Amino acid sequence: MAILVVFISLTPQLRSFYSMPSLLKIGVGEQLGIHLPLPPYLSNQLKVEVSTNPKDLLDLKTGTVSLNSFLQETTGLVATKPGEASIRLKLFGLIPVKNMDVDVVPRIELVPGGHAIGILLKAQGVTVVGFAPVIDENGKEHNPGRDGGLAIGDVIEKVNGIPVSTDEETARLIHLAGKKKKPVSLAIWRDNKQLTMQVNPVMCKDTKRFRIGAYIRDSAAGVGTLTFYDPKTKIYGALGHIIADGEVNRQIAQGEGKIVSASILGINQARRGQPGEKIGTFHQSDKGIIEGDIRKNTNYGIFGFLKTPLENEIYREPLPVAFAHQVKTGPAEVLTVVEGDKIERFSVEIVRINPHQTTNGKNLLINITDPRLLEVTGGIVQGMSGSPIIQDGYLVGAVTHVLVNEPTKGYGILAEWMLTETGILEQAQEAA
Repeated sequence: MAILVVFISLTPQLRSFYSMPSLLKIGVGEQLGIHLPLPPYLSNQLKVEVSTNPKDLLDLKTGTVSLNSFLQETTGLVATKPGEASIRLKLFGLIPVKNMDVDVVPRIELVPGGHAIGILLKAQGVTVVGFAPVIDENGKEHNPGRDGGLAIGDVIEKVNGIPVSTDEETARLIHLAGKKKKPVSLAIWRDNKQLTMQVNPVMCKDTKRFRIGAYIRDSAAGVGTLTFYDPKTKIYGALGHIIADGEVNRQIAQGEGKIVSASILGINQARRGQPGEKIGTFHQSDKGIIEGDIRKNTNYGIFGFLKTPLENEIYREPLPVAFAHQVKTGPAEVLTVVEGDKIERFSVEIVRINPHQTTNGKNLLINITDPRLLEVTGGIVQGMSGSPIIQDGYLVGAVTHVLVNEPTKGYGILAEWMLTETGILEQAQEAA
């Protein structure tokens, strides 16, 4: 028996079976739809133990049944209320093979995005992005910031104990310290550690101001794509990945941030080894239909609240969110803007799926197949991040990354993982 168990554990079917998630989520009103990739000679030897809470969650026989009977029972079976089911598979009814939990949750429906947005995110503190020598009144070069211990990527949070959020404010406090002929005390964050250092400002011959020779930046701005909007809570999700400072490759902590409507003026096409990008302009206040705050900047995207309801001309009704096990390889579509503010649909293919929760935004490997999108953009370009991926009437994910050396291919995040950051599902469960 031991030899048989080792042998079957090496088969591709069983390896695929083991790689299935241990937790499956489905929405109320959706089919259970459990598919187990096992050959007949193995499935005939498996027994299934089923338990549910509440007991009438599913019209299933609880206790121990054969796998084939279980699969026949669950074909077309619809979950009618929230709850939990526990499924335990055993070889010969004795040897544990796989444990699976099914979480039946309220069905979540969201308005798909595809809208071009401008992203404005104030950083907490200011970021050091470079250095330049300060020339004093005698023509001598000084590097007070670098010599004092500053490094590129440092976030200056306080100057002489005063919190700073703009480059102008930081420069003013440094100049005041220099006028008093005193060193400036900088409270900084570096690699998740808080440090304090003393730097001696130098009078700049050209500007007639005391400086420390550091280039700093206080905000991030760019073009992206809205992924979804919840008309019940007014919560939105966008991008599918974190906003990082491109110059120092560092996460920007959210401060005062917002999103606004954007129009796409042109496209720099993607080429092998050279990422393309959307070129856009922002519309703020009454000039645009989108305006919202940024409450979260996470590995799964940016999230916040919109001030006004959002519509999608292609999908006028909300779409259900697909959970990981409901997504499949094959044809799908993305919604994005390539000209002006018109949302268009483009064909893609989902090539590979990693259903497990990750923080790199690479659950889906996608291939652009739409001739027009390839002609206009050359593939996936910067600014497409957050473009919703639709399959079989479900919102399944969002575009996140491009393969730089093969820009017709890229990655996407599963919509389920973006949903976890919003609290929408938890609110629906509390109300159920």
